[in-house]
Amino acid sequence: MASVSREVAAGRRVHSKVRSTKLLEVLNALEEGSGHSREEIFIAPPDNAAGDFTDEDSGDEDGQRGAQLPGRVLHASVVSEDSSNGEDNDDLELQPAKKRLTAVREPPCFWAKRDIRPNFGDWTASDPHIEDLKNQELSPVGLFELFFDEGTLNFIVNETNRYAWQKNVNLGLTVQELKCVLGILILSGYISYPRRRMFWETSPDSHHRLVADAIRRDRFELIFSYLHFADNDDLDESDRFAKVRPLIVQMNCNFQKHAPLEEFYSFGESTCEYFGYRRVEPLRSAQPVRLGYRIWCGTTSRGYLVWFEPSQGTLFTKPDSGLDLGGSMVIKFADALQERGSLPYHILFDKVFTSVKLMSILRKKGVKATGTVCEYRTERCPLKDPRELRKMKRGSFDYKVDEREEIIVCRWRDSGVVDICSNAVGIEPVRPCSRHVGPAGARARLRQPPPPRQPSPVRQPSLVRLYQEKAGGVRRMDRNLAKYRVRIRGLKWYSSFLGYVVDAALHNAWQLHRLLCRGAHSDLLAFRRYVARVYLESNAAAAVQGLRGRRPDTESRFDTVGHWIVHQDKRTRCALCHSQTNTRCEKCQKGVHAKCFREYHTR
Repeated sequence: MASVSREVAAGRRVHSKVRSTKLLEVLNALEEGSGHSREEIFIAPPDNAAGDFTDEDSGDEDGQRGAQLPGRVLHASVVSEDSSNGEDNDDLELQPAKKRLTAVREPPCFWAKRDIRPNFGDWTASDPHIEDLKNQELSPVGLFELFFDEGTLNFIVNETNRYAWQKNVNLGLTVQELKCVLGILILSGYISYPRRRMFWETSPDSHHRLVADAIRRDRFELIFSYLHFADNDDLDESDRFAKVRPLIVQMNCNFQKHAPLEEFYSFGESTCEYFGYRRVEPLRSAQPVRLGYRIWCGTTSRGYLVWFEPSQGTLFTKPDSGLDLGGSMVIKFADALQERGSLPYHILFDKVFTSVKLMSILRKKGVKATGTVCEYRTERCPLKDPRELRKMKRGSFDYKVDEREEIIVCRWRDSGVVDICSNAVGIEPVRPCSRHVGPAGARARLRQPPPPRQPSPVRQPSLVRLYQEKAGGVRRMDRNLAKYRVRIRGLKWYSSFLGYVVDAALHNAWQLHRLLCRGAHSDLLAFRRYVARVYLESNAAAAVQGLRGRRPDTESRFDTVGHWIVHQDKRTRCALCHSQTNTRCEKCQKGVHAKCFREYHTR
């Protein structure tokens, strides 16, 4: 996802120093310019984000696109770092060299035409924690509560009640009510209404019994408006995300604690949309403008989110010496990985982050790294000119190694020319890979079908093959999160960030479910629906005055969907034979023996 930076400044004639540009100025410039396919703008939190206020939007939930944004957001800074993500493209074009910033002079690199000789150890680590989770046979709700565990829920309840008390409101929030709120947020990802109050309407075309039986509408609105994650009397004014910093720390701790221990990880950037699925559209622009917060993310190769950090730009984040902001975030992610042990992890990232300096720092930390790299960050590596390489056949490449740092830079010709840098993987072995060549649509108008496209072998160096096979974890995670984002948004600027955290926790739980239950065929939607239904049914009030209908447990007892038998510490009576039991149905919240489980759920 691209921010408004150098490319937008060139196309829209926006001032080149976007770092000092406000969102209102950028939107005005977009209205005056010609239309791109789509504009995506990363914004920073409001200047007084640590203050005691709420950002109220002037438009309703179902208001027209282009409704006025709150003034504090319009005057928020636009994140200016270049974030053109090359992770989606295997065939990347080299960009023209940029003007270098004045920096401390580094010793010159000595480039030699040979393969790399890394000194990293082999990966031999095992993962006993995953084996322990397999033995526990956790249900989808149990996996989700690895991240939103009892400590996290109690922390949110305490901070929310504290914030309401500071506003002279006796909220009295409980963990069960918070689970109902989370269940509605999860459900809004796949069932969306123009107004969230339609869940409680009695009209037959919109009434949702599961939500209406779980919690009252006004009670949900009151709780959601007071959700809080930090003490307002003890906020760090230098941190614009101070109001959600305790939640970030807690979730990062839980994500890392239960993360699969793997060798390969991806690092990139994700987006927390400011208005969820809604987009702000300028008056004279035919394409929407999507606003959001940039999130630095480190994931496994499959997309499990291990570590994340919202970007505040260079105004509030000091980059490490000799690195830009993106490179500094990679170092922080590497430090987070090494908290589980000094193992030879391998991190893959794209040209936004890669530099020879970053590769050197990671090598000294004992971390492997591979990534595409821009030409101006190769420390003047004497490779063949890209124009000359384009004239050669596909699969041609040139490479050099810095003898002092043992870092290799390879320029490879496929459909385009791409530079790849690594401190751990070299050229050998060079293997052929299949690339389809031939006419794709030139003969579409002829009556005879075109001849089939034949695969042509293309020589591929080892580091290029590794990058194509193992990179892309952040992209996979972002694609999954975008399918069923939380649709409910509040009046606070960080309400969309809560939805992002809930979506990420569900996605991680689903990733663990696929890893622990190899034979399970539950997709992300089915997994999400199960968690939402259990949270809303099992945490609903047993008797709420004014609610009609049967008890929630009798509605789904015989639906044969998502009933799991789990252990309980306190012995209760079996709902079928009425003798004491240590097991219960997680969905029905009824004590049931294992021998009575099937009969209890059969009519």
